[in-house]
Amino acid sequence: MTMNHPRSRIYSFSRRNAEGFTLVEVMVAVLIMGIGLLSFALLQTMTVRFTQSANQRTQATNLAAELLDQMRTNRILAVQYVSATFDGGTVTHTCPQQLNAVSIAQNVERWQCEVQMALGDTSAADVKYEAGVATVTITWGDNKRWETDAALETGTVSLSTRL
Repeated sequence: MTMNHPRSRIYSFSRRNAEGFTLVEVMVAVLIMGIGLLSFALLQTMTVRFTQSANQRTQATNLAAELLDQMRTNRILAVQYVSATFDGGTVTHTCPQQLNAVSIAQNVERWQCEVQMALGDTSAADVKYEAGVATVTITWGDNKRWETDAALETGTVSLSTRL
Protein backbone atom coordinates (compact mmCIF):
# COMPACT_ATOMS: atom_id res chain seq x y z
CA MET A 1 0.00 0.00 0.00
CA THR A 2 1.61 3.10 -1.21
CA MET A 3 0.45 6.45 0.01
CA ASN A 4 1.23 9.59 -1.78
CA HIS A 5 1.76 12.30 0.74
CA PRO A 6 1.08 15.85 -0.52
CA ARG A 7 4.51 16.99 0.62
CA SER A 8 6.21 14.31 -1.30
CA ARG A 9 4.86 15.45 -4.61
CA ILE A 10 7.34 17.08 -6.84
CA TYR A 11 5.93 19.88 -8.86
CA SER A 12 7.50 20.55 -12.15
CA PHE A 13 7.56 24.21 -13.20
CA SER A 14 8.20 25.21 -16.69
CA ARG A 15 11.05 27.62 -17.29
CA ARG A 16 8.67 30.28 -18.60
CA ASN A 17 6.70 30.42 -15.31
CA ALA A 18 9.86 30.94 -13.27
CA GLU A 19 11.27 33.84 -15.31
CA GLY A 20 9.27 36.67 -13.69
CA PHE A 21 7.80 39.77 -15.32
CA THR A 22 8.41 40.60 -18.90
CA LEU A 23 9.55 44.04 -19.98
CA VAL A 24 6.14 44.72 -21.57
CA GLU A 25 4.35 44.05 -18.29
CA VAL A 26 6.69 46.40 -16.42
CA MET A 27 6.22 49.15 -19.00
CA VAL A 28 2.42 48.83 -18.82
CA ALA A 29 2.54 49.02 -15.01
CA VAL A 30 4.76 52.13 -15.14
CA LEU A 31 2.44 53.74 -17.70
CA ILE A 32 -0.64 53.11 -15.56
CA MET A 33 1.10 54.45 -12.47
CA GLY A 34 2.31 57.53 -14.38
CA ILE A 35 -1.20 58.32 -15.61
CA GLY A 36 -2.49 57.96 -12.05
CA LEU A 37 0.15 60.32 -10.64
CA LEU A 38 -0.49 62.92 -13.34
CA SER A 39 -4.21 62.73 -12.62
CA PHE A 40 -3.52 63.27 -8.93
CA ALA A 41 -1.33 66.31 -9.70
CA LEU A 42 -4.10 67.80 -11.88
CA LEU A 43 -6.61 67.17 -9.10
CA GLN A 44 -4.39 69.03 -6.62
CA THR A 45 -4.02 71.99 -8.99
CA MET A 46 -7.77 72.22 -9.53
CA THR A 47 -8.37 71.99 -5.78
CA VAL A 48 -6.08 74.96 -5.14
CA ARG A 49 -7.83 77.02 -7.84
CA PHE A 50 -11.31 76.23 -6.55
CA THR A 51 -10.24 76.94 -2.98
CA GLN A 52 -8.94 80.38 -3.97
CA SER A 53 -12.17 81.10 -5.82
CA ALA A 54 -14.26 80.03 -2.82
CA ASN A 55 -12.11 82.19 -0.52
CA GLN A 56 -12.69 85.26 -2.70
CA ARG A 57 -16.44 84.56 -2.81
CA THR A 58 -16.53 84.28 0.99
CA GLN A 59 -14.64 87.56 1.40
CA ALA A 60 -16.98 89.33 -1.04
CA THR A 61 -20.03 88.01 0.80
CA ASN A 62 -18.66 89.15 4.15
CA LEU A 63 -17.79 92.62 2.78
CA ALA A 64 -21.25 93.06 1.26
CA ALA A 65 -22.89 91.98 4.52
CA GLU A 66 -20.66 94.39 6.44
CA LEU A 67 -21.82 97.36 4.37
CA LEU A 68 -25.45 96.29 4.71
CA ASP A 69 -24.97 96.11 8.48
CA GLN A 70 -23.56 99.64 8.48
CA MET A 71 -26.60 100.80 6.52
CA ARG A 72 -28.90 98.96 8.91
CA THR A 73 -27.37 100.64 11.95
CA ASN A 74 -27.81 104.08 10.37
CA ARG A 75 -31.19 103.68 8.63
CA ILE A 76 -31.99 107.39 8.60
CA LEU A 77 -28.92 108.17 6.46
CA ALA A 78 -28.76 104.81 4.62
CA VAL A 79 -29.20 106.50 1.24
CA GLN A 80 -25.79 108.18 1.70
CA TYR A 81 -24.09 104.78 1.49
CA VAL A 82 -24.86 104.75 -2.24
CA SER A 83 -21.61 106.73 -2.51
CA ALA A 84 -19.79 103.43 -1.81
CA THR A 85 -20.31 102.51 -5.48
CA PHE A 86 -17.02 102.34 -7.40
CA ASP A 87 -15.58 100.88 -10.59
CA GLY A 88 -12.54 98.64 -10.83
CA GLY A 89 -9.24 100.47 -10.47
CA THR A 90 -10.79 103.75 -9.36
CA VAL A 91 -10.10 103.59 -5.62
CA THR A 92 -6.82 105.44 -5.27
CA HIS A 93 -6.90 106.61 -1.67
CA THR A 94 -4.79 104.88 0.94
CA CYS A 95 -6.54 102.76 3.49
CA PRO A 96 -7.34 104.67 6.65
CA GLN A 97 -5.81 103.30 9.83
CA GLN A 98 -8.77 104.39 11.93
CA LEU A 99 -10.93 101.40 12.78
CA ASN A 100 -13.84 103.24 14.35
CA ALA A 101 -14.76 105.69 11.64
CA VAL A 102 -17.15 108.44 12.65
CA SER A 103 -18.64 109.68 9.41
CA ILE A 104 -20.34 107.81 6.59
CA ALA A 105 -17.67 109.07 4.17
CA GLN A 106 -14.93 107.56 6.36
CA ASN A 107 -16.82 104.27 6.63
CA VAL A 108 -17.29 104.18 2.86
CA GLU A 109 -13.63 104.98 2.20
CA ARG A 110 -12.45 102.25 4.58
CA TRP A 111 -14.92 99.74 3.08
CA GLN A 112 -13.86 100.48 -0.51
CA CYS A 113 -10.24 100.01 0.48
CA GLU A 114 -11.04 96.68 2.18
CA VAL A 115 -12.83 95.45 -0.94
CA GLN A 116 -9.87 96.27 -3.17
CA MET A 117 -7.35 94.81 -0.71
CA ALA A 118 -9.33 91.55 -0.43
CA LEU A 119 -10.40 91.10 -4.06
CA GLY A 120 -7.82 92.99 -6.11
CA ASP A 121 -7.64 96.20 -8.12
CA THR A 122 -10.18 95.04 -10.68
CA SER A 123 -12.91 94.68 -8.07
CA ALA A 124 -15.94 96.97 -8.22
CA ALA A 125 -19.06 97.59 -6.15
CA ASP A 126 -22.56 98.82 -6.88
CA VAL A 127 -24.66 100.02 -3.93
CA LYS A 128 -28.35 100.83 -4.39
CA TYR A 129 -31.05 101.97 -2.00
CA GLU A 130 -34.56 102.10 -3.42
CA ALA A 131 -37.90 101.96 -1.62
CA GLY A 132 -36.35 100.74 1.63
CA VAL A 133 -34.38 97.92 -0.02
CA ALA A 134 -30.59 98.10 0.04
CA THR A 135 -28.60 96.05 -2.47
CA VAL A 136 -24.81 95.62 -2.54
CA THR A 137 -23.24 93.95 -5.58
CA ILE A 138 -19.51 93.23 -5.65
CA THR A 139 -17.66 91.99 -8.74
CA TRP A 140 -14.04 90.94 -9.07
CA GLY A 141 -11.72 89.14 -11.46
CA ASP A 142 -11.93 85.51 -10.41
CA ASN A 143 -8.93 84.43 -12.52
CA LYS A 144 -10.45 81.16 -13.65
CA ARG A 145 -7.82 80.35 -16.24
CA TRP A 146 -9.48 77.06 -17.13
CA GLU A 147 -12.67 78.78 -18.31
CA THR A 148 -13.08 79.65 -21.97
CA ASP A 149 -16.17 81.79 -21.44
CA ALA A 150 -15.18 85.40 -20.60
CA ALA A 151 -18.39 85.88 -18.57
CA LEU A 152 -17.24 83.22 -16.10
CA GLU A 153 -13.93 84.98 -15.42
CA THR A 154 -15.71 87.46 -13.17
CA GLY A 155 -17.01 86.62 -9.72
CA THR A 156 -20.17 88.37 -8.53
CA VAL A 157 -21.91 88.49 -5.19
CA SER A 158 -25.14 90.41 -4.63
CA LEU A 159 -26.91 90.79 -1.28
CA SER A 160 -30.17 92.62 -0.59
CA THR A 161 -32.02 93.49 2.56
CA ARG A 162 -35.05 95.51 3.55
CA LEU A 163 -34.13 98.24 6.00
